[in-house]
Amino acid sequence: MKIKNAQSERHVLTVTVDNEPGILAKITGLFTARGYNIDSLTVADISDDHAVSRITIATNGPPQVIDQIEAQLERLVPVHKVTDLTAAGPHVERELALVKVAGTGDKRVEALRIADVFRAKVVDTTTESFVFELTGAPDKIDSFIALMRGIGLQSVGRSGVVGMMRGLGDT
Repeated sequence: MKIKNAQSERHVLTVTVDNEPGILAKITGLFTARGYNIDSLTVADISDDHAVSRITIATNGPPQVIDQIEAQLERLVPVHKVTDLTAAGPHVERELALVKVAGTGDKRVEALRIADVFRAKVVDTTTESFVFELTGAPDKIDSFIALMRGIGLQSVGRSGVVGMMRGLGDT
């Protein structure tokens, strides 16, 4: 469903579900069938008995579409709770990235200098390359990657966004 003149917004949704086969396929199928895009998707077991998982989805859309996504997710049988972190209030979002950068001489020194500014950790090194580990908000990781492109970016692996309400709020 396309809505004209509606401003697209980025939202982070958390979905608490029974940890059962096929639930991820149901959720991604819901997005695919309606032409919605998933920018990031992470899943983690959150219970001692491995019965419940939290799925974190970053998506974009006008407010009406986000509301529709929430309503449709809530109707799925194994879904316990859907929370739009973006709309719910102050929350924390983080992502992990591994970034491989090749370079020698001045480029190598510059890569280390930039990594220090971004608090990226060197997790692997050879005489020709580094692999940096970086955690933070998606914008921070995007900025780091953009700077490394000019130095010798070789490869990027990203975990996807995870999020949680600040304070005592429940997701």
